[in-house]
Amino acid sequence: MTQIKDKTVLITGGASGIGKIMCRICLEKGASAVAVWDLNIPEVSDDPRIHSYRVDVTDYDNITQAYSKVKEELGGVDILINCAGIVRGNATFDRQNERDIRMTMDVNATAPMLVALAMIPDMMARNSGHICNIASAAGMLGVPKLSVYCASKWAVIGWTESLRVELKMARSRVKATTIAPYFINTGMFDGVNSKIFPILEPEKTAARIIRAIEKDKTFKGLPFPWHFIRFWQGVLPNCIFDWLFGKVFGVYEVMDHFTGRKA
Repeated sequence: MTQIKDKTVLITGGASGIGKIMCRICLEKGASAVAVWDLNIPEVSDDPRIHSYRVDVTDYDNITQAYSKVKEELGGVDILINCAGIVRGNATFDRQNERDIRMTMDVNATAPMLVALAMIPDMMARNSGHICNIASAAGMLGVPKLSVYCASKWAVIGWTESLRVELKMARSRVKATTIAPYFINTGMFDGVNSKIFPILEPEKTAARIIRAIEKDKTFKGLPFPWHFIRFWQGVLPNCIFDWLFGKVFGVYEVMDHFTGRKA
């Protein structure tokens, strides 16, 4: 079991959305310090245990410099939650551009690896720590008009699972958790039209993520039925799977009226 009390937690993308909520929950659970890494640093809280850093998580030099500062000020990181993420519009892949592809992959897929790479040697040296990566249900299912985002989240799921097995084989007590939520009502996916599955509420979702970390869950799909996506992909012919998820559940049309968060 992973304890939050008296631990130092670092959350990327922690200045808004579920990242900001998880900051508060960790404080309520007795974290000794919460480090917030974000490009935009508003006042997350007036609690002296909150420490905000402006960090570009796609820049490894910036990451290592910020981590050195965190170690100097807070003594290291016990729990890392990679929460920073972006989505760039609802164009089909043939209408994508290089800038958006690179930005999406850099922020959603490469950045979590770079942040973890900076911190995991210290975790393994002391044989304790927890890395939680916020992926997406879109990392298990191809969604039209969301292809690059799906690619980035598939990458996160594959990498975290490989990391988990490597840590297990090394007999390390460092833990790795993958979170794969459906759309969350934070503004990031404003305009999505979910026919069957309800949009997740941020407060409840953030609380369930923290509980998954505390329970050392290796994988947590939200809501629970999304755990079975891979099973249905494996047993159903593509035409039946596409009919079920595309027509019956309406998943293939969720991005048709996407607007995203207003600036």
